[in-house]
Amino acid sequence: MQGFLSNNWNGFGTPFGMGFLFGIGGIFMLAAIAWTIYWKGRALWLAAKKNERGWFIALLIINTFGILEILYIYIFSKKESDKKE
Repeated sequence: MQGFLSNNWNGFGTPFGMGFLFGIGGIFMLAAIAWTIYWKGRALWLAAKKNERGWFIALLIINTFGILEILYIYIFSKKESDKKE
Protein backbone atom coordinates (compact mmCIF):
# COMPACT_ATOMS: atom_id res chain seq x y z
CA MET A 1 0.00 0.00 0.00
CA GLN A 2 1.37 3.38 -0.96
CA GLY A 3 1.19 6.34 1.38
CA PHE A 4 -0.56 9.62 0.60
CA LEU A 5 2.64 11.56 -0.05
CA SER A 6 4.10 8.97 -2.39
CA ASN A 7 1.34 9.45 -4.98
CA ASN A 8 2.20 12.19 -7.50
CA TRP A 9 4.28 14.17 -5.02
CA ASN A 10 7.96 14.84 -5.22
CA GLY A 11 10.24 15.78 -2.36
CA PHE A 12 9.62 19.51 -2.83
CA GLY A 13 6.05 19.50 -1.55
CA THR A 14 4.39 20.20 -4.88
CA PRO A 15 2.61 17.98 -7.38
CA PHE A 16 4.82 19.49 -10.10
CA GLY A 17 8.34 18.48 -10.92
CA MET A 18 11.35 20.79 -10.70
CA GLY A 19 10.83 21.62 -14.38
CA PHE A 20 7.80 23.66 -13.36
CA LEU A 21 10.00 26.10 -11.45
CA PHE A 22 12.24 26.71 -14.44
CA GLY A 23 9.53 26.71 -17.11
CA ILE A 24 6.39 28.78 -17.64
CA GLY A 25 5.44 28.47 -13.98
CA GLY A 26 8.71 30.04 -12.89
CA ILE A 27 8.30 32.89 -15.34
CA PHE A 28 4.77 33.54 -14.09
CA MET A 29 5.97 33.38 -10.49
CA LEU A 30 8.78 35.89 -11.11
CA ALA A 31 6.37 38.23 -12.93
CA ALA A 32 3.86 38.03 -10.06
CA ILE A 33 6.59 38.75 -7.51
CA ALA A 34 7.91 41.74 -9.49
CA TRP A 35 4.35 43.08 -9.95
CA THR A 36 3.61 42.79 -6.22
CA ILE A 37 6.90 44.34 -5.09
CA TYR A 38 6.47 47.32 -7.42
CA TRP A 39 2.94 48.20 -6.28
CA LYS A 40 3.59 47.46 -2.62
CA GLY A 41 6.73 49.62 -2.61
CA ARG A 42 5.00 52.49 -4.39
CA ALA A 43 1.98 52.44 -2.05
CA LEU A 44 4.11 52.08 1.10
CA TRP A 45 6.26 55.00 -0.01
CA LEU A 46 3.21 57.18 -0.61
CA ALA A 47 1.54 56.22 2.69
CA ALA A 48 4.75 56.92 4.63
CA LYS A 49 5.23 60.23 2.84
CA LYS A 50 1.67 61.27 3.78
CA ASN A 51 2.18 60.01 7.40
CA GLU A 52 -0.79 57.61 7.17
CA ARG A 53 0.15 54.92 9.68
CA GLY A 54 -3.08 52.92 9.38
CA TRP A 55 -2.70 52.56 5.63
CA PHE A 56 1.01 51.81 5.98
CA ILE A 57 0.32 48.94 8.38
CA ALA A 58 -2.56 47.57 6.29
CA LEU A 59 -0.48 47.71 3.11
CA LEU A 60 2.45 46.06 4.83
CA ILE A 61 0.41 43.16 6.18
CA ILE A 62 -2.20 42.50 3.45
CA ASN A 63 -0.79 40.93 0.29
CA THR A 64 -3.26 40.64 -2.59
CA PHE A 65 -1.19 40.87 -5.81
CA GLY A 66 -1.06 44.63 -5.46
CA ILE A 67 -4.82 45.18 -5.60
CA LEU A 68 -4.99 47.03 -2.26
CA GLU A 69 -1.89 49.04 -3.18
CA ILE A 70 -3.33 50.09 -6.54
CA LEU A 71 -6.64 51.10 -4.92
CA TYR A 72 -4.78 53.15 -2.32
CA ILE A 73 -2.66 54.94 -4.91
CA TYR A 74 -5.46 55.83 -7.32
CA ILE A 75 -8.52 56.13 -5.06
CA PHE A 76 -7.73 56.62 -1.37
CA SER A 77 -4.61 58.79 -1.55
CA LYS A 78 -6.27 61.75 -3.25
CA LYS A 79 -5.01 65.08 -2.00
CA GLU A 80 -7.28 67.00 0.35
CA SER A 81 -7.78 69.68 -2.31
CA ASP A 82 -9.06 67.02 -4.74
CA LYS A 83 -11.57 65.71 -2.18
CA LYS A 84 -13.03 69.17 -1.41
CA GLU A 85 -13.84 69.95 -5.04
